[in-house]
Amino acid sequence: MPDPTGKRDPGAYDPHAFPPFAVTVDLAVFTVRDGQLHVLLIERGQDPYKGAWALPGGFILPRESAGRAARRELAEETGLSETTVAALHLEQLRTYSDPDRDPRMRVVSVAYAALVPDLPEPHGGGDAAHAQWVPWAGHGPLAFDHDRILADAHDRIGAKLEYSCLATAFCAPEFTLGELRQVYETVWGVELDRPNFRRKVLTTPGFVEAVAGGARLTGGRGKPAALYRAGPAKALHPPLLRPEGARNDRE
Repeated sequence: MPDPTGKRDPGAYDPHAFPPFAVTVDLAVFTVRDGQLHVLLIERGQDPYKGAWALPGGFILPRESAGRAARRELAEETGLSETTVAALHLEQLRTYSDPDRDPRMRVVSVAYAALVPDLPEPHGGGDAAHAQWVPWAGHGPLAFDHDRILADAHDRIGAKLEYSCLATAFCAPEFTLGELRQVYETVWGVELDRPNFRRKVLTTPGFVEAVAGGARLTGGRGKPAALYRAGPAKALHPPLLRPEGARNDRE
């Protein structure tokens, strides 16, 4: 008979009545290097998929949060310092729970995404034989369902640039609008209309600030390009929307 109080006796719960499964974290970390979008990948050192490329990640420990596990695994598998990893902004992407996504057992993964300024060269550690920055356009098939996670993360990062001022973090302290535009084109994978981009940036309150008297020669015979620095805004109002062709339509 149901308990009229709506409460359940904790002693009546049998944890062995349900099949056990594991929870992991996976990380899709992007950066812009030499004018190209790169993603951080590791070469798996153990089965399954030994020798295949994959996203950094691993199992969550019994007394550990998903966020803490994500930073621990990133440090262990890439050799990045704990100080470097602690300073990164990791954004929870979504949960991946297809029953057969891992051949070892039922594994549910909490995925994180990040777009970060250029980091030191990583090296393998933990379960990873090797770690490196790989060009987004040049990476091959990944282990598990990591291709799906990476595509979803890329779409999330693209959306992040629409609504935030994150792009300025990938420029020098003083930059031209052409250099800022290149960040958007690199992440979105499209060529933007220069006059339209300039108009949108300069009419968005707090996005950038002009450097008084600052200018830089950018090649050719044209006049030097004006220099700007990041403004005080954290969010873009109105947003700087991606062209439709740059969107990822996969659900």
